[in-house]
Amino acid sequence: MKTHFITFLLLIGMSLGISSRLHAQSSYQPGEENLKAREEFQDNKFGIFLHWGLYAMLATGEWTMTNNNLNYKEYAKLAGGFYPSKFDADKWVAAIKASGAKYICLTSRHHDGFSMFDTQYSDFNIVKATPFKRDIIKELAAACSKQGIKLHFYYSHLDWTREDYPWGRTGRGTGDWKSYYQFMNNQLTELLTNYGPVGAIWFDGWWDQDGNPGFNWELPEQYAMIHKLQPGCLIGNNHHQTPFAGEDIQIFERDLPGENTAGLSGQSVSHLPLETCETMNGMWGYKITDQNYKSTKTLIHYLVKAAGKNANLLMNIGPQPDGELPEVAVQRLKEMGEWMNQYGETIYGTRGGAVAPHDWGVTTQKGNKLYVHILNLQDKALFLPLADKKVKKAVLFKNGTPVRFTKNKEGVLLEFTEIPKDIDYVVELTID
Repeated sequence: MKTHFITFLLLIGMSLGISSRLHAQSSYQPGEENLKAREEFQDNKFGIFLHWGLYAMLATGEWTMTNNNLNYKEYAKLAGGFYPSKFDADKWVAAIKASGAKYICLTSRHHDGFSMFDTQYSDFNIVKATPFKRDIIKELAAACSKQGIKLHFYYSHLDWTREDYPWGRTGRGTGDWKSYYQFMNNQLTELLTNYGPVGAIWFDGWWDQDGNPGFNWELPEQYAMIHKLQPGCLIGNNHHQTPFAGEDIQIFERDLPGENTAGLSGQSVSHLPLETCETMNGMWGYKITDQNYKSTKTLIHYLVKAAGKNANLLMNIGPQPDGELPEVAVQRLKEMGEWMNQYGETIYGTRGGAVAPHDWGVTTQKGNKLYVHILNLQDKALFLPLADKKVKKAVLFKNGTPVRFTKNKEGVLLEFTEIPKDIDYVVELTID
């Protein structure tokens, strides 16, 4: 995950005319299996991101190698001591499932080039280079299959350790694009043939070549290969641009769609399924000094706001070097799950509601049910601009208590006996 950002990146990206963007698989037409997978992805609404690799050992985040200008040959020696003895895939998946999340996205290979699976195309992997000698992804895939959780793979388009990766903004290889491109496609083929059904490939690193006008990532061919190997596997790319043809989901980093508070997501919002990723504390990879975890209320609000913007939330956790999920993160997962057990119906399977997001909250919708999620209201009444809708009934979702409402030509006024104080005060409207 990119943690440092040059503010003029978007302006540069829009002006470069990079061929991979403009000419990427313009003829791509998703098949029935892919369209079904997109619909299911939108229904799932909530996933957990896991940034885990050698960088966890240094406990200073996933960008520590380049941020600290570490020699890649010295960095690679970390593998000799990587032994996450407490890793238990079943335990991980059970904790994540308890949160109400429906899918997991794991870093199969991050920018440091270390592969968390048994690949025959690089010895710099968890089976060949470490004393642990276990295929993390194989075990996680088995646990996900057993517990009914979808598995997605993060895959870095850039590499800080391979000499054949072309010189980029952060990459320092001398460059042999043909060799590197073949390497990536070989690994992607492994991921898509050796580990069962894959929900999505989540690319990152396109932005590393933003200073090389005309650089061709050859995405059309790569995307076509993925869709051929697994037609139901969705493709997303964290390039901070309007989606390229051939992509199935649009990704927003640290921002809700249409917002740009982090300076990473100023692109226009497409018609594709949407996903926003955010950290549970401040960092993507494990950082020992970062205990600034967001409150359960904040995390629930982010999930609800994402749903109100018609997007999924991919909430990140950085596992510890010993293979365990941080204790605070597990507690947050449990508390989010308790809320989802009660209110999941107002999130799962919904789409952004008829009333656009406001400061007071958002709406989600499923069939003839409009869920009004009141997150911040300092009044005993709420006006909803539903002039063209007939409201047949209004009740509190949590207990079915009727909510008083009046209708005029401009909309509906909900009236409460007291100012809503719940983490999310949900009113269910039955509408025509």
